Amino acid sequence: MTAETDPVRAEGPSVVTDGDDGAKLLVLDPAGEGKNGELPATWRPLAAQRQVIWCRLPVDGALTQAEDVLGDAEPGGPPIDVVASGEAAGDALRLAERHPGAASHVLLIDPVPDESSELAERVRSAGTAVAVLPHSTGEPYNRVPPPLPLGHPDVVAGISKILEDV
Repeated sequence: MTAETDPVRAEGPSVVTDGDDGAKLLVLDPAGEGKNGELPATWRPLAAQRQVIWCRLPVDGALTQAEDVLGDAEPGGPPIDVVASGEAAGDALRLAERHPGAASHVLLIDPVPDESSELAERVRSAGTAVAVLPHSTGEPYNRVPPPLPLGHPDVVAGISKILEDV
């Protein structure tokens, strides 16, 4: 059963928001974490530095709200970085492509390669940085199959490192 067809993941709010106003992290989560209305605990350090807008894609309206965040971005306003994993990588790249200059970065975890590579090049050429973050390797010691959940500590560490380097 996928996250889209899992009725339990489709319960709860479409978007969970936490953190300071200012710089934003727009998260497209195909797994629908945060159904209790709170960010995963591993994201608390990021929410202490930025506003996190966690769009729970199994819930109707989440992608529309993500579109609104990028569509409402003002030139020279606080930076918006988009994070997505798995099949949501294509959605993140298409959002960035429709709103050139609105997103500073698109950060992808275990993106679907055949769908996202050409699109990522178009987004890069329009001036948005695109990076692939720590991902599930499929090695025996890594027991988490792709895509690595957005709440995984390695994902949070990878996002934090990229944002510190900016």
